[in-house]
Amino acid sequence: MPERWTPDRWRGRPIAQAPDYPDMGALADTERQLASFPPLVFAGEARRLKKMLARVVAGEAFLLQGGDCAESFAEHGANNIRDFFRVILQMAVVLTYAAAMPVVKVGRIAGQFAKPRSSSMEKRDGVELPSYRGDIVNGIDFTARARLPDPRRQIEAYRQSAATLNLLRAFAQGGYANLASVQQWMLGFVKDSPQSRRYMELAEHISEALGFMQACGLDLESHPELSTTDLYTSHEALLLGYEQAMTRVDSTSGDWYCTSGHMLWIGDRTRQLDHAHIEFCRGIKNPLGLKCGPTLKPDELLRLIEVLNPDNEPGRLTLIGRFGADKVGDLLPPLVRAVQREARAVVWSCDPMHGNTITSANGYKTRPFERILQEVKTFFSVHAAEGSYAGGVHLEMTGNNVTECTGGARALTDEDLNDRYHTFCDPRLNAEQSVDLAFLLAELLKTKRIARAQPLPAAARQ
Repeated sequence: MPERWTPDRWRGRPIAQAPDYPDMGALADTERQLASFPPLVFAGEARRLKKMLARVVAGEAFLLQGGDCAESFAEHGANNIRDFFRVILQMAVVLTYAAAMPVVKVGRIAGQFAKPRSSSMEKRDGVELPSYRGDIVNGIDFTARARLPDPRRQIEAYRQSAATLNLLRAFAQGGYANLASVQQWMLGFVKDSPQSRRYMELAEHISEALGFMQACGLDLESHPELSTTDLYTSHEALLLGYEQAMTRVDSTSGDWYCTSGHMLWIGDRTRQLDHAHIEFCRGIKNPLGLKCGPTLKPDELLRLIEVLNPDNEPGRLTLIGRFGADKVGDLLPPLVRAVQREARAVVWSCDPMHGNTITSANGYKTRPFERILQEVKTFFSVHAAEGSYAGGVHLEMTGNNVTECTGGARALTDEDLNDRYHTFCDPRLNAEQSVDLAFLLAELLKTKRIARAQPLPAAARQ
């Protein structure tokens, strides 16, 4: 009989991207304290998300996943959370209207505090210190004290996640998401943008449709789906001690769920088949994501799918491609064909951010908007050619008026990056660029919807 899975089984496996804590006793004390805290999310919510993702697998919904590269303790505040919520609502309503299908909204929020690094050390002017691994591990200031991994930061991450979730639930269920308010979701700095006219036209169409329904006698107040929404949370399952401490047995099913977020994903740097992150994630029943980068081969992907989703459960596993605009056309098709051949039920999602990071002429790490768009377009083209469903996008974005990615409707240049470059890690789309991308996605989804609705030629029907 194989040994039964438990949340601590990962501790016997090799592990990548693990911080080097100087005080293991303090780390153990912190993890014990976290294990006594209330869950941040509930098993029933995770199961509800899995059901929605199963609809994405079936081509009946679309996944919109996005949020901060890495949440920071310093930027935690009600206005930032509200502005993120507003922009994801804007994007979702644009996509829903075009695709005529539900949009599953999953935020990189309320837990996205840890970041993998390409090197464990950072060197500046001859001084070498541990790399910044996100606020849940250490501080961003380049000092020996700030860069020392501190387990107590996990407690602060938990408390900020709880506060964020509390506000998100209030926004989602308390009337802020009411479709009657669709015109009020526009962020102030976007109102004079080139995309604002398109959005306001769409908002007017929705308002007119709601007015028509009311005039026909439909009581809008009796339909909560028009006044509330579901927003789920997700983050990379990187800091496994934290994730283990938040893993609990669900009293209704007897299954293990990680209660730090509704959906967890495995990064491209931690997807080694025999390592700790795969071992931990295979045992929890949450929906999972798996980042698929340029080095992933089809046979390796199939082995990972078998371990992470052995029952081929729709909605359990989302494959998040992150190849780069210049590589996705060559590297994605073999993976899609392998998954199609084995009839694996997965969500295919596109991360057009991580493979398109460059250094600008003035030294800023940035992402050109045109390359982001190109990867998304190629992602859709590949799936159309392979007969599979392009089911979602995974974005690093913010509701703040930052200048971190070049291009977009305002055609930001390298010279503009210095204006409001606020990211702690990777460059993010601002709200205007995010809505810009939503309209592009809307066109792609609308084209696909129209194609599905077209009757087959007579020869094809015979």
